[in-house]
Amino acid sequence: MQDDSTFDAGRRRFAVALGGSVLMAASPLGAQAQTAPNQTGGPVQQDGLSPRLTMHALDTWHGTPAAGMSVELFRVENGKPQLLKTIVLAPSGRSEPPLLIGDEYRTGTYELLLHADDYFAARKARLSQPLFLSKIPVRFRVTDASQRIHLPVLFGPWSYNYYRGS
Repeated sequence: MQDDSTFDAGRRRFAVALGGSVLMAASPLGAQAQTAPNQTGGPVQQDGLSPRLTMHALDTWHGTPAAGMSVELFRVENGKPQLLKTIVLAPSGRSEPPLLIGDEYRTGTYELLLHADDYFAARKARLSQPLFLSKIPVRFRVTDASQRIHLPVLFGPWSYNYYRGS
């Protein structure tokens, strides 16, 4: 049994379960937030790394990095994609070396095209044909070429998600 004299109501939390996920409140119900999130800047930069563009693909169907996946990188100018390079992801599922670094890393709109259909075929995944996702497009902007951008991409046969990392 808890002694009410030592109970701190300011530390009360609640949790809501949603389909396997849990949301937790950071403050008691009805409390005002003390600070607003900084939504004008990017993620914290890693010290010692030069500006670059990298990616990491994770196969959520098999629970592994997307080793061997083919990825095309395009620069989009005037609404038209121009192929810059095609790479094959390392055993870690990462782009090694970086996709863009040095003078080739510039501001602009880019697109990655992940070849999920070829990847799942090479892994002999037993999936219904034709696949729901064949090529996975990831379009994004580099607005400050002095920052490092890392794009983790989580994908499966029916969905994908990506976000800006650092």
